[in-house]
Amino acid sequence: MKEKKSLLKNPSFQAILTSLICIVLGLLIGYIVLLMINPAGAGDAIKTIILNFLTRSSSAARAKALGNTLAKTAPLLMCALSICFCYKVGLFNIGAPGQYEAGACIGLYAAIAWHTPWFISLILAALAGAVVGSISGALKAYRNVNEVISGIMLNWIILYLTNTILGGKKTKDIASPYTMKLGAGNTKIPSAGLNTLFANNTTVTIAIPLAILFAILIWVILSKTKFGYELRATGFNKEAAKYAGMKEKQNIIVTLAIGGALAGIGAAFLFLTGYQEWSTTQNSVPAMGFNGIAATFLGGLHPIGTIFASFFIQSITDGGALINKSVYPSQISDLISSIIIYLCGFVLFFKFAINNWISKKDKGGPNVNDVPVKDDAAKAEGGEK
Repeated sequence: MKEKKSLLKNPSFQAILTSLICIVLGLLIGYIVLLMINPAGAGDAIKTIILNFLTRSSSAARAKALGNTLAKTAPLLMCALSICFCYKVGLFNIGAPGQYEAGACIGLYAAIAWHTPWFISLILAALAGAVVGSISGALKAYRNVNEVISGIMLNWIILYLTNTILGGKKTKDIASPYTMKLGAGNTKIPSAGLNTLFANNTTVTIAIPLAILFAILIWVILSKTKFGYELRATGFNKEAAKYAGMKEKQNIIVTLAIGGALAGIGAAFLFLTGYQEWSTTQNSVPAMGFNGIAATFLGGLHPIGTIFASFFIQSITDGGALINKSVYPSQISDLISSIIIYLCGFVLFFKFAINNWISKKDKGGPNVNDVPVKDDAAKAEGGEK
């Protein structure tokens, strides 16, 4: 029993447990909504959403569907890391979709118009996202403009700017009606043999392991380096960081620039694989950036947890596209994701309930808070004598 209690007191275990609670409650509410729409097929629908690629009839089809999910998990993970990194420094990077759009714009333009190799396009996409992120950072640092407000405005500005640039005359390889086609050669991110593991699915590329490496790198930077400590200190209290000699304004700009670079790379991980094409008639902000919020909070605001959360969010999104659309809307998976995000706001409440339950189960134990006080008092009396 003591081992069980000590495990429940572990912060990492509590983070995992609360995330699972959010998932279960989100799926349960989603199932109730399906029952309200049509009770007859609600069980099969929620099963399809959860299992996704496992519902395919053959092993080859399952492997290929899994590859598609992983191909879309890589950009989602990068957007989640963008939001996670900034949040750790006390900034809410809701401008990740705009930074994602900037990465798609410059990355695709370089690949299509200049025929640059994929790694050059990737670097340019990162730089584009960093520039957009640094704009919000500079406004926050020097004019105290809330990064949420500036981020939302930039999302729409960059969207239409991207459509204008990619729809220009210099990008000659435009397929009908308005989609962008990558040329042959090394403009696409290579598979490096990974596609053979997923029934020769060409959308499976090295973007997947690279995204995981980025997650590990972000964890190391935030947890194990002086640079990460200074960024987190600035997020906790920028005035105290300034008093300690840290460059708090520079740290804010750098943080949002790094967040923007991660989101820009995420766009390159999707569009430079050829899995999806950018439509120059697009008039809504890509959902990938906003889905990153769900993955971030579901992952417990931890870069490593975000890896698994991103896969789960993408998996149920793909699963929602497989249900019977003549009866149920495919957006039911988006509803479940939204509910999970909402429930993640109650994580502290769930942790409080767990700790409260543990304290009630502890019977007859000494008050550990009183022991040091008594010892110190005794030592003080002995010293006076």
